[in-house]
Amino acid sequence: MSRDVTYSSYLDLDRILAAQHPASDAHDEMLFIIVHQASELWLKLCLHELTEARERIEADELRPAFKMLARVARAQQQLIQSWDVLSTMTPHDYSRIRPHLASSSGFQSAQYRMMEFMLGGRDAKHVRLHRGNEDWAERLEAETRRASLYDAAVQLLARRGFAIDPTVLEREVGAEWKHDQSVEAAWAEIYRDPLAAWDLYELAEKLVDLEYHFQRWRFGHLKTVERVIGFKRGTGGTPGVPYLEGVLKQAFFPELLSVRTAI
Repeated sequence: MSRDVTYSSYLDLDRILAAQHPASDAHDEMLFIIVHQASELWLKLCLHELTEARERIEADELRPAFKMLARVARAQQQLIQSWDVLSTMTPHDYSRIRPHLASSSGFQSAQYRMMEFMLGGRDAKHVRLHRGNEDWAERLEAETRRASLYDAAVQLLARRGFAIDPTVLEREVGAEWKHDQSVEAAWAEIYRDPLAAWDLYELAEKLVDLEYHFQRWRFGHLKTVERVIGFKRGTGGTPGVPYLEGVLKQAFFPELLSVRTAI
């Protein structure tokens, strides 16, 4: 290791701290930029951990995956708390920034979309929205051709001997996940007798943590938008609050929610 490495050079702080370029003279624009930049860094960590966790689940090496999934959940808490900081911006503060955003929007975050795709929430139209955004359209398209984190978990249940409907195991992995009774029945068996397959029970709870924190992040986004801009349309052309209300109803792991009623 070079003796010339410093804290600043190792973290490339010169570039990071010079990456804020306000387009207005509004005091609060620095807050707006930094919150979103920090969120993108946390998302990068989430994708790093989810990629390895999925590979571990596919290899039936669950103990290392648990640490990675727990770390994602902690990172999600940081993402959730970022809304608390951003919500200190008032409607007047935001009105001074909004004209300078043009059509840019958090809706265009490729890393956020990749996290959705990795968890199983896949919609082909979101791939098209990233055409021209470096290589993200290709990366998202490639993700739709491989098993999501939840697909990997369900396939593991089948390899462990649980009776998963073959149509689930043979489904197109890029298609929207549909609730399946055989998958719910497998999780129900695990939840009714956790000691019989404790690692699968723990995997289920780690996945529920991801879903829970993702929905809390979505809710925080909704309430922050509602607080700051009300029911105006988003800068990216989305309906704003109504759109965010709609995505709150989307579940990544529906059987892990419905099983709580079944057992």
